[in-house]
Amino acid sequence: MLGLKLATDPRWANIAEKNLEEILTDHAWCEQKAASNAISLIVNNSQYQDLVSTMTEIAMEEMSHFQMVHEIIKKRGYTLGPERADDYVGQLYKFCKKDGSKNQSFVDRLLFAAMIEARSCERFRVLSTNIKDEELAKFYHELMVSEAKHYTTFLKFARKYSTDVDVDKRWKEWLEFEGELIKNYGNKGEVHG
Repeated sequence: MLGLKLATDPRWANIAEKNLEEILTDHAWCEQKAASNAISLIVNNSQYQDLVSTMTEIAMEEMSHFQMVHEIIKKRGYTLGPERADDYVGQLYKFCKKDGSKNQSFVDRLLFAAMIEARSCERFRVLSTNIKDEELAKFYHELMVSEAKHYTTFLKFARKYSTDVDVDKRWKEWLEFEGELIKNYGNKGEVHG
């Protein structure tokens, strides 16, 4: 369904499970950034009423996920560490088209968000099926379902609002780029690391 070119090695879940405080902190900040991205899409594209409504819902949902992860962090006696850069996301951002039309930039921003949600969904599936911690396995299964909905929502809006982009062709380019990029990740206790 996701179309990702390279699946995460299930052994990545073992790395994550050995560094729960680190993965949970990283995850919390990923949720905050996802909410910020949805807000940015609202700010820059307020003329699309349905997009504004949906991005508002996504921003609120992502912040509720941040809160849920933070509650798990506190419950386990951990501390939310400082926000950190996500190199994977930074590399994806560099792939965004910035020199074309306003519509091309908008569509690519939606595809950028879809790509992050797709990989997050896939990583949450790996966690939910491979970690021994039953509470976290259930939690990550529930989040996997949510991320899948977000992924399809961003793709739907890219297709709906594209005026000068072959979205399916561009999405294939995103998948190919991400398939090569992800080969450099999967060995750290980070959601995308």
